[in-house]
Amino acid sequence: MSEWWTYRPEDFLLFSSRVYWRMFELHNAELWPLQVLTLAAGLIILLIAWRGIGARWLALILAMLWLLVGWSFLWNRYATINWAVAYVAPAFAIEGMLLLMIGSLLDALTFHRRGPARGIGYLILAFALAGYPLLSPLQGRSWASSEVFGIAPDPTVIATLGVMLLSRGRLLPVLWPIPVLWCLLSGMTLLTMGEPQASAPLAAVALAAAVWVGTIIRERGSPSPA
Repeated sequence: MSEWWTYRPEDFLLFSSRVYWRMFELHNAELWPLQVLTLAAGLIILLIAWRGIGARWLALILAMLWLLVGWSFLWNRYATINWAVAYVAPAFAIEGMLLLMIGSLLDALTFHRRGPARGIGYLILAFALAGYPLLSPLQGRSWASSEVFGIAPDPTVIATLGVMLLSRGRLLPVLWPIPVLWCLLSGMTLLTMGEPQASAPLAAVALAAAVWVGTIIRERGSPSPA
């Protein structure tokens, strides 16, 4: 038996890059033209955040999309080539239920964010909606394998990070762990496959987390010296 330290991360992959991107092609073909509706939902989310009203509707839309992605993609598609995803899919259901719960509470989620968080939030949200589908052709793959908001997990999660930067609310911290962990998991998977696209979820979560922490520090004030 080979020594454990001789193994590389890619030795634990259960699929190749070709199989991975083919999975998105099949999923997009099966759900077409639902992509049109999910992108329209993304534009509605952007409009709601811009106008600063209707946070309940925004939370409801995001919740439905998290549940859809968790069930249709992770559970019924991705888990067929990666058994570990079967244990990850329920996390998407949990995030969806948290969004439903927070959205149902009065003033639990509002949009009055200012400063860097506002600009970065819109930037991340716009990238998830319009930029993420372009990564596929930019890297030499077909449009059919593009990852679309509300259909694929990465752009859906990244858009949620953008929304959270634009939001305020006492329960907002409970929404952060699952999106952060997914971006790290997805980024490491893509990195192990040698895919340049690994930088997208990793950079998005690093930027969002840094801005969010910085905003909290500014709002609470720097701790006084001892």
